[in-house]
Amino acid sequence: MLTKGVMYRTGDKLSSFAAISSYNTQVNKGFYVGAHSALELSGFNHYVPMGKPVLMIGYPIQDNVPNWMIDTDFECELKFFSTKTFLNPQLTTFNKGDYKILTSVPEQAFLECLLLAPNQYAYIDLFYIMEQLTTLRAEVVQQLLENTGNIKIKRLFLYMAKKAGHDWFDRLDTSKVDLGIGKQKLADNGVYLPEYKITIPKELYEYE
Repeated sequence: MLTKGVMYRTGDKLSSFAAISSYNTQVNKGFYVGAHSALELSGFNHYVPMGKPVLMIGYPIQDNVPNWMIDTDFECELKFFSTKTFLNPQLTTFNKGDYKILTSVPEQAFLECLLLAPNQYAYIDLFYIMEQLTTLRAEVVQQLLENTGNIKIKRLFLYMAKKAGHDWFDRLDTSKVDLGIGKQKLADNGVYLPEYKITIPKELYEYE
C-alpha cells in the first residue's frame, strides 16, 4: 500500500505509467505525459537527461498532484507541470505495455518544452530537437499557435522552425498568429531578432 486507498500487488515493480493510467481511469482525471517525455514516446530521443530518467507529467490546472505520486520512488523521476496556455489542448493516447497513457501530440509537446525553458531545458538543446521535427503536421501547428496565449513560445517556435528549414513551416499562415507587440529578452548579452521581437542566446543564433 502506497497510501490510504492506493495499493499495488506485492512483488510488482512500481511503474509510473501504471500509476498515471490507473489514477486517470479510476478517479476520472486527465494527467498526461508531456514536454520532452511525450516527444520521446513519439520517437524523438535527442534530449537525454543525466541520472534517473525524468517523466514530465502535465495535469489540469484545477487539479492537485496527490502526495503519493510525489513521495513514491518510481523508476522515473516524476516532474509535474500545469498550464492554461493551451486553450484547446491536443492530446492523444499511447499504449505503454498494458496501459493506455494520455500524451501531448508532438506539436504541443514541443511548445510545452519552450514553455518550461529555460528552467527545465536550455534553448539550444530544444533547437537540436526542433531539427528532428520534420514530420510535424502544419494544420496542428497552426491550430495550436492560433489558440495559444503565450507570446514567448509562439515567437520562439516560429523562429526555430524557420531556422530549421522544415517544409511544413512554409505551409503555415503566420499572419493569423498573434505575436504581440512588446519586446522580450530571453537571454542576457544575447542577439535581438527584430522579426520576432525577442533576444535569444548568442549560441542559439550562431548555431548552424
